[in-house]
Order: sequence, then C-alpha cells, then structure tokens
Amino acid sequence: MTTPLGEVLDGRRTAEVHKAARTLLKEPLLLARGSHADEFRLVRQHASELRDWFDRNTGWSLRVDAEAARLARTPGTLADPTHPAREASRGRAPFTRRRYVLLCLALAALERGEAQIALGRLAEQVVLDAADPHLAAAGVEFTMERRDERLDLAAVVRLLLRHGVLRRVAGEEEAYVSGSGDVLYDVQRRVLAGLLAARRGPSTIITEDFEDRLAELTAESALDSDELRFRAIRQRLTRRLLDDPVLYYEELTDEELVYLTRQRAFLTARIMELTGLVPEVRAEGIAMVDPHDDLTDVRMPEQGTHGHVTLLLAEHLAAMDGEVSRADLERKVQELAAEHGAFWSKSAKQPGAEAELVGQALERLTALGLVAATPKGIVPLPALARYAVGETVVTEPGPASSRTPRAPRTPRTPKRKAPQS
Repeated sequence: MTTPLGEVLDGRRTAEVHKAARTLLKEPLLLARGSHADEFRLVRQHASELRDWFDRNTGWSLRVDAEAARLARTPGTLADPTHPAREASRGRAPFTRRRYVLLCLALAALERGEAQIALGRLAEQVVLDAADPHLAAAGVEFTMERRDERLDLAAVVRLLLRHGVLRRVAGEEEAYVSGSGDVLYDVQRRVLAGLLAARRGPSTIITEDFEDRLAELTAESALDSDELRFRAIRQRLTRRLLDDPVLYYEELTDEELVYLTRQRAFLTARIMELTGLVPEVRAEGIAMVDPHDDLTDVRMPEQGTHGHVTLLLAEHLAAMDGEVSRADLERKVQELAAEHGAFWSKSAKQPGAEAELVGQALERLTALGLVAATPKGIVPLPALARYAVGETVVTEPGPASSRTPRAPRTPRTPKRKAPQS
C-alpha cells in the first residue's frame, strides 16, 4: 500500500526539524559556511518554529541571518564546571583562568578594532587592556614576551576561528608563537556581536561577587504573577533536562519539585517531540537519554585505555556504599592493571600512572552526573547504578517512582550537554 504524499512530507519535515534542533543543541553557533552548512540551511528553513519552541520552553533566543544562527543558550546550572572551553588541538586541554581572561580581553579588542587584524596587533591591544588595576590586583598580567603566554593567546584565537568570529587570511599561529611570523584575520562582526549569551550586558552589573554577577547576567525579568512564575519554573526545568545528564530531585527547590511532579509527562513529551530524547524516569530523578548517542560531549563507555578504566571504576563504585577515598581508587586501578593491563597502553602500566587514570575517570564520571567530589573523597550518585552488574531491584517510591533495572556492562550514555558557546 502506497503511503500518502502528505504523510511522507510531514515525516520529512519532522526529521528536518529534529536534525536542526539537535544541531543547535550541539553547536549553538552555526555558520552558513563550513562543516555545518547543511544543518544551517535546515535551521534557517525552520527558524520560525525553532525560535518559538526555544523561547516558549527554555527562554533561549534564536537569531538567524544570512551568515549565522545563534541559539543564546545559558547553562542549566551556573555553577557547573564540567564543560569548559577546550583547546582545538588533539589534547583538548580545558581552558585555564588565564585563558578565559585572555578570551575576554581579545573579544573586547576585536569589538573596538577594524575589519582585519593581525595577531601581533591583537596581542598589543591585549597587553594594553591587561594593565587595568583590577586585573593587576587579581594577580593577572600579560606581556606576551614569554612563549607560554603566546601559546595561550594562540589557543584563544583558535577557539574564535572555530566559532567563526575570525577567518584566517594568511599565516599560521605557530609562527607567531615561535616569534618567526604573524597572522592576518578577517573579523566577522555579526558573529562577534552575537557571541555573548546573556540577558544583560556585563558592564551594567555593579555587584563584584562572582556568583552574584553570574546570576544577574541570566536573571529573569520581574516575576510578579503566578503565570510568569510558572513559566520561569517550566523554562528552568526544561533547560536542565536538555542540558544536564541527570536531573536529581534533591537538587530542586520545593516549588520546582511540585511543578515537575505534576507536569513531568508534559515537559518530557515536549522535549522528545523536538529532539528525539527519551525520558528515563527513576525514583531519584530523570535522565533524557539519546537513542542516537551523539548529543553529548562526554561518552561512556569510550574506547581506549582511559575509557576502559573509567568503566571498570564505575562498576566498582556502583557496588560501593558511601564515600570512597581517591587513594582507595588508585589502589583499585593498580589491581585492575594486573588483571587487564594486557589491553592497556604501555604508559598506563607505568608506576604512578594510576593517579592520572583515576583523575581522568573521575572527571568523566563527574561530568555525567554519576559521582560527586567531597572534601574527603568521592560519593557515588544514584544514576551510577546503571553501570552496576546485578539483578533487577525495585527502588523506593518517590516523586517519580519506577522499577530500576541494573544495567549491563555497556549501557547507553545519558545525554550530556554540549559546551556553552
């Protein structure tokens, strides 16, 4: 039997909207040219529907023009440190405090500058702006005379290249770092203007406390009616369901928990319709799981030695009751090396390698909401039970009670947020 043409077109349109929305969640800043050009065309084609959905359900604005599409995403949790900006190189090292300061100084210089700029000229502007007394009082200074400072600036520039703020015209950053040359860039002013995702301009905020400044950057307008308060709660919960690998009930306010208990089916259905993410509801919270396993910046299990160690430690921690010290985990890795070392890299079997292996494993587990660090060690969180090996168990009833199966050794990774742009 032939499928009616209308159903075929509706199915194709739904698939296009899914793809466009998922791409925006992974890459909140899309360029008309480059590796995501096809996805950009889909976003532009369905911009009206996407703009309406994100504004109504998350409070995120979507701006689309001929050059770029910018979803002004803000984190579900402002204090979450697990998705930093990272180097574009293979090591993908997270940005340090100095690099974040350099990024802000570079953006300020580019905002004031011309349509083209050389890296050396950008460095001069950064050094001048870094003479600000407030930065000096905080112990931050730049001269660009040392190689490590030039490496930091090159890392910042590569991040801006990736996001389309700059386009390289001539030269290579390595030449600038070594002192043997310079680089020329075109500045994409429209992309630069839309880079900041904040409800208020930072210069309008008076308070000096860091957490208070973050809160004011993303503060809602006056919530002076029940309708506005409920809308704000719905948007906060939707942002966290989209952004966090696991939304734990214990992290919510009483008002948020009551709203989620009543509206859970509605909220998760709306997200599933747009993105294809599937809700996994348990007694402790909700995870929006991605059947395609690509809407994440951290995967588990992962290939390679570090991925194997992380999975083995997850199984070990899932069987533990209470806090575990880091020293105990390092001893566990030594035991695991004796059993599984034949499959690990040579460097992972060297004496003292267990500290780095544990560190990287805990970084991944923390990012996925599976463990939490305490002053004395590591505490397994409820979602880690999906990595335990055992029989089916029944959880205690709660706001969203459910039968909780113990997962096999390689369960599907919970959806994990993409880095904020």
